[in-house]
Amino acid sequence: MFQEFKKFAMRGNAIDLAVGFIMGGAFGAIVNSLVNDIVMPPIGLLLGKVDFSNLFINLSSTPYATLEEAKKAGAATINYGLFINTLVNFLIVSFALFLVVRQVNRWTTKPTPTAEPATKECTYCYSQIPIKATRCPYCTSQLEA
Repeated sequence: MFQEFKKFAMRGNAIDLAVGFIMGGAFGAIVNSLVNDIVMPPIGLLLGKVDFSNLFINLSSTPYATLEEAKKAGAATINYGLFINTLVNFLIVSFALFLVVRQVNRWTTKPTPTAEPATKECTYCYSQIPIKATRCPYCTSQLEA
C-alpha cells in the first residue's frame, strides 16, 4: 500500500498540483499586500482619507470608533470595508489569471484545419482527377458518384 501511495504521489500531475497550490497561496499573499498596502490607500485618500479596512456598520447599541474596538467587545458588525478590499483582491487575481491563461493559450499550437481534398484517384487508370469529375479525362471511363 505504501508503494502504491508513493507511486501516486510521485506522478507528475500530483506534484504539479501541489506546486500550483503552494504558488497560488504565495501569489495570494502578494496580491493581498498589493491591495491592502498599495492600491487601497490612494483610493481611500482620493475619497477623503477613508480607510476601507475600518469601514463597518455597527449592529449593536453601543457605539465603537473602530472595527478593532467592536471586534474586541464582541459586537455584531457588517464589515463592508473588508468586503471591498476582498472584492478588489479578487478582481486583481482574476485579471492576473486571465492574462496568464491567455498567454498560455497563445503559446500552445493550434491544429491546422485539414483542407478537403481537391482531387481523387480514377478507379480505372489510377490518375489524379478533380474531385467533382464524373468521367476520367485520361481514360474516359465513366466514374461512380
